[in-house]
Amino acid sequence: MTNTNTILSPPSRSKGLFSDFRYFLWNIPKIKTLIKFYSEEKRNEYNQRILQRVGEGVDGYTILNVHQIGIEAPVSYVFNELLNWNGDSTCWPNHFAKVERIDNDIETIQILPFGWKKYPFGFKKSFFGFNFIPLFNLNSIRIKRFPDAFDFDNARYLLYKCSGGYPIGIFMMYVRSSIADMGETEQSQLFFSVGFNFYGKEYHSKWSFLNRIWEAVHNRVTANVLNRIKQLSEWRIEKMEAGIY
Repeated sequence: MTNTNTILSPPSRSKGLFSDFRYFLWNIPKIKTLIKFYSEEKRNEYNQRILQRVGEGVDGYTILNVHQIGIEAPVSYVFNELLNWNGDSTCWPNHFAKVERIDNDIETIQILPFGWKKYPFGFKKSFFGFNFIPLFNLNSIRIKRFPDAFDFDNARYLLYKCSGGYPIGIFMMYVRSSIADMGETEQSQLFFSVGFNFYGKEYHSKWSFLNRIWEAVHNRVTANVLNRIKQLSEWRIEKMEAGIY
């Protein structure tokens, strides 16, 4: 007999700018996801391990922040949720930053502010001097759909080179099996990383205050995105295990 009494629920669907703000920026995430580094040396060591793992040169980019969350679902299943990333996702603030796949392909994506494809109010190339359409272009460097035979951690990832108004050099979503020796208990670990090819260098001293504000916004939104992916993945798994389709 099928058990229809599920404990979990899917993330609430955002219906507009106000609910995007409420769910992704105002809301305090249930699980903290930001990995904190207590020295720049530790940050750099972690950056190098990540970039080397995905085959990128460690001199070209600096990782700003890394977020991690444990998910009680298989790696392959969590990765399939990442492959479904689009403009209808309940895990992304699509009213603030609309995800648009080019030719419906995960390889090339544009993120559009408020869904705008051109500047409003007759502006042609910028908005009061700010170039933010698109917020950024994501062009795939590598999409690792299946782990290599020698991979002990079953890793898969989406790795993109970025351009546009949002100042990111690379963007990565990475999922692997949990490692017991690291105290990880869930089936999978999901990581979100963004990397800058300038952050901490020539613009840091000039724009340090704005950087701190941007970083705080980025961290809050990212933490909420990861918590929602966890909630959605575990809800789907619970439904499957209960025989509810």
